[in-house]
Amino acid sequence: MNDDIKRIGTGARMSEGVCYNGIIWVAGQVGKPGDSVADQTRTCLAEVDRILAAAGTDMLGVVTEDNSDFRMQARQATPIGHTIALQDLAVGDTVIKYGEDIGKIVAPVAKGEHVHTHNLKTKRW
Repeated sequence: MNDDIKRIGTGARMSEGVCYNGIIWVAGQVGKPGDSVADQTRTCLAEVDRILAAAGTDMLGVVTEDNSDFRMQARQATPIGHTIALQDLAVGDTVIKYGEDIGKIVAPVAKGEHVHTHNLKTKRW
């Protein structure tokens, strides 16, 4: 076996994760049968978080417009290009994305949660 390969959660047929050359491959995760889609998503994300922690990393690294970086944990699955709250947001707060005002919060959003049309509305109308 190559010493550069790190296997995580190795079982009889497969590993839950494999680290090689700075990249982590994570095996497919499934939720519990009968659980809601939201609960299955939480279960899968928690499993991915656990595997990444065993590899010595986490799920999200962000570089901002001023070239600084920080790490935080997303609390919900968020599609690429969508927004994650970097702090708790209250109803009426303005949301800035890429330096632009994209709207106001219409439902409370906790740090790490998905910000989109269910809790953010444009100020245009």
